[in-house]
Amino acid sequence: MPKAKKSGKRMKFNYNQDRKKLKKKFLKKYNPRIENPQIRNAWDDRKSMARNLQDMGLAFDPNRSLPIKKTSLLGEEKETKAHANVVTKPYVLNQLEEEASRPEKDSKTLSSDLVDFVQYMIREHSDNYKAMARDEKNYYQETPKQIKRKIDQYKRCHPEHYSAFMDSLGQ
Repeated sequence: MPKAKKSGKRMKFNYNQDRKKLKKKFLKKYNPRIENPQIRNAWDDRKSMARNLQDMGLAFDPNRSLPIKKTSLLGEEKETKAHANVVTKPYVLNQLEEEASRPEKDSKTLSSDLVDFVQYMIREHSDNYKAMARDEKNYYQETPKQIKRKIDQYKRCHPEHYSAFMDSLGQ
């Protein structure tokens, strides 16, 4: 019976492979980065993922965490038992709930160039969008509707800034 190819050859060192990169790649896959700071601080590397999440009061498998009502052919309903988990780290769940209940900060903003463009157009042409489209400062040759949309966006994103600008024009 013949031997399989290369079974008797000894291993050769591969000089073209970066061992440092290989180690980093392996560690990155083995220990993935946990983005959430509350979960990252409470994480125990010696436990499995399911056990860690169970200790924090989080669900590893949502199908197991919620009881599902199953109907049989006779029409009677049975509830499958949900596992009664003991939460040893309830502070993680409390921190997550508190973070989720905070109102989201509105981070919509416009570039300073766009604000300058809109203010120039309003200063020169007030509400005449056709004249704005023909203006020489309209470098990108935007249509009246596009300019109107930009002005509306400015009003929506910076309402107090817009009202102060309009008051300064009125004087």
